[in-house]
Amino acid sequence: MKRYYRQALLVFLTTLSFGCARKNFFAKTPVADPAVYQQLKEAPASVDSVTIQAGKHYKRSGFHNLFWGWHNRALWTAPVTVPVLDIEKEKGGLEIEKLGGGFQTTSLTLVDKNGFSYALRSLDKDPVEVLPKIWRKTFVANIIRDQTSAINPYGAFIIPPMAEAAAIPHSNPKLVYVHPSDNSFDEHQKLFSDKVFLIEEKYTNDKSITPEMGNAKDIVGSEKMLNNRFGKNSHFIDQKAFAKARLFDLFINDWDRHEGQWDWIEYKEDDETIYRPIPKDRDNSFYKFEDGLIPWLFSRNWAIRKFESFDDEYEDVYALMINSKFIDERALNEVTAEEFQELAKELQQALTDEVIERAVRQYPQAAYQLVGEKTIRMLKNRRDNLDKAAQEFYKHLAKEALVAGTDEDEDFEVKRLNDEETAVTITRDSDKKQIYHRVFKHSETELITLHGLAGDDKFKVEGEVNKGIKVVIVGGLGEDEIKDTSRVKQGRKSTYVYDTKRGTELEGDRETKDKRTHDVRVHAFDREGF
Repeated sequence: MKRYYRQALLVFLTTLSFGCARKNFFAKTPVADPAVYQQLKEAPASVDSVTIQAGKHYKRSGFHNLFWGWHNRALWTAPVTVPVLDIEKEKGGLEIEKLGGGFQTTSLTLVDKNGFSYALRSLDKDPVEVLPKIWRKTFVANIIRDQTSAINPYGAFIIPPMAEAAAIPHSNPKLVYVHPSDNSFDEHQKLFSDKVFLIEEKYTNDKSITPEMGNAKDIVGSEKMLNNRFGKNSHFIDQKAFAKARLFDLFINDWDRHEGQWDWIEYKEDDETIYRPIPKDRDNSFYKFEDGLIPWLFSRNWAIRKFESFDDEYEDVYALMINSKFIDERALNEVTAEEFQELAKELQQALTDEVIERAVRQYPQAAYQLVGEKTIRMLKNRRDNLDKAAQEFYKHLAKEALVAGTDEDEDFEVKRLNDEETAVTITRDSDKKQIYHRVFKHSETELITLHGLAGDDKFKVEGEVNKGIKVVIVGGLGEDEIKDTSRVKQGRKSTYVYDTKRGTELEGDRETKDKRTHDVRVHAFDREGF
């Protein structure tokens, strides 16, 4: 929440001189034709589709746009024809399961007769809840609301053909309108009537498994996946599959890929469990923010850097990584620079000109006329430079590596091979199987942090070199044994040990910095990020 407060404060201070905002921000209805709107209220059964303007309220004067940005306002105000939703007929008939949504999106989970879930998610957003209560009824709220126009309302529709070609799981969103008199939403009618929504598959459990997923056993959210991954040393993330999905995120400029934006397909392979990612919630792909004076200032590196705009070039790869830092650290710590390049080339080959052109044709006609050709050009340029973006992505990831064990017993071995290379290997104590291995390079990595978590773990650091990577060992709960016989001739101490004094055996030399304490908080580790 703190980052939202900072954002709101910056907006507030910058806009004091702009006067009061409109009392009512949102348009009365998204329906473009007043006569059709009246017909919907009087005889809704006679109307099966309507022409809407998803965000009439984002239309502004050129003077306003000069300061606050043109963003994707033209798309929000474009006339688009959409079907009227009938949940008793949609997908063979749907029932309401539960109300959802976060700070900005109104959503419902709907279930068909086979138990398959769908998400009904509002196309427009209301970010006012991220503000302190004192500002929610002021002009600051309308300023924040106005910046929703940076979102591309129809970007989600052009993703499926490209994701399909790249063999990345995806949903298939459909645009629908809920008429003003629809009483099928029961107590939620006021929230959902007279609004435009996306309806798309929601992958939540074993009933959501599709034939394309092969022999999948279940589908789980990130919270459960991460708890399982760090709880048992027989549970693993398919890191190359996740790396490929993350490179696709770069390609479509989706900067909001935190842990809550992923579900995971669970597979059983021998006696082990493998998790493969399903991306969801593509609200911030094809984002356009930096085209007004104030948004340009706010998106500088010293301000709110993550609001990176979709363009021909990858202007700031790191900005596209800020929101995903937590999950990237935990799910990409094995993938090498060479593997990132291989995955980038694989995507470049899959995303042909024909695939990109066919995908962008999925835009509503009015949207395509506005930005279709430009989007095709940008995507082709981004595809052609994806290998360079992957290199930059890897460079940021590799700088500080986080390697965690589980709550079960493991052996951690760190070998300083030479001045450039340091190998980290984790072996499962129960059967001596190697479950992690990577050779880190001193030219890429400044810090390796090892977390033992619970269990009785053993750590061994060895090797004599002139220079090397700093290694931090956080033993965690359990009876841990730590032995450091390494030597780095140049520089200060290179192995730091954090653990409780009680229950920890430490054998070190002059290279070892003993940071043990009586405070159990010393080995805290965030498993979930929520």
